[in-house]
Amino acid sequence: MTRIFSGVKPTGHLTLGNYLGAVRRWVEVDQYRADALFSVVDLHALTVEHDPGRVRRLSRQAASLLLAAGLDPERCTLFVQSHVDEHARLSYLLECTATDGEMRRMIQYKEKAAQERARGGSVRLSLLTYPVLMAADILAYDTDEVPVGDDQAQHVELTRDLAVRFNQRYGHTFTVPKATHPGVAARVMDLQDPASKMGKSGDGGAGVVFLLDEPDVVRRKVMRAVTDSGVDVVYDREERPGLANLLEVLAACRGDGCDPAELAGGYSSYGDLKRDVVDGVVELLRPLRKRHAELVADPAFVDGVLRDGAARARAVARPVVDRAYQAVGLLPAG
Repeated sequence: MTRIFSGVKPTGHLTLGNYLGAVRRWVEVDQYRADALFSVVDLHALTVEHDPGRVRRLSRQAASLLLAAGLDPERCTLFVQSHVDEHARLSYLLECTATDGEMRRMIQYKEKAAQERARGGSVRLSLLTYPVLMAADILAYDTDEVPVGDDQAQHVELTRDLAVRFNQRYGHTFTVPKATHPGVAARVMDLQDPASKMGKSGDGGAGVVFLLDEPDVVRRKVMRAVTDSGVDVVYDREERPGLANLLEVLAACRGDGCDPAELAGGYSSYGDLKRDVVDGVVELLRPLRKRHAELVADPAFVDGVLRDGAARARAVARPVVDRAYQAVGLLPAG
């Protein structure tokens, strides 16, 4: 059976973009068609300045939201990255396989390092090397497919390069994975800045719909969404990105192959479109928010899911990482 791995960083509250771009596909497709592992990749949250208590809270919240969205622990493996030591064990071997040049060419490193320096902060070494940890996350499980957005495709290519290089140097050890890309709404944009992805750490959250936003908050954010100076409703991602973003969100909420361009023909005003987007998003998130509240009231259940998930993940990853340690020339433990 095909094995897939994907993860979410607890660096902020999960957003509508996270859900429509990744989580819904995990729930509706991936956990049924494959041996699927999903991880809250908390070690990645340590690459920048962070509050320890907040990382713990967001890690638990992310796990609870993934369960609330419909991940079934009987069908997939859900766990916290730091609960499985093999991620860190393998990461060092891959640091010994990667090159400095490869790390410095990574687009996200350049962007995040520039942001840190602009704020007067120092850049942690882990920010440079975290793509190697991401590669370890994937390769530790003999992963076949990695469902990612376009912004993460470079990291999967690096993972493939490292796997091939390691296999050529030390003998076949790792499965070489491939990236898979979801379709509609794979990249939901910020409602206030449609040139930027809707991110968990959006400035002030004015253009970001969080999964736990109350309906009134969703309504306010969507109704204030940036469109353009035109009056007609047309779908044009290049010339009218704000309007196109709203149409894509509405199409994704309605599902069943709904086409944003066809939706545009049914509207004569931006206001009517925005009101339908509000209704679509609120109804989409209603059952998720209800289930999340139930899970918050039952923390022992979430703890049990994460404990069992880590045990299953560890059982898969340990033989792979032990094999890599042996291949690279390290003595086995007694």
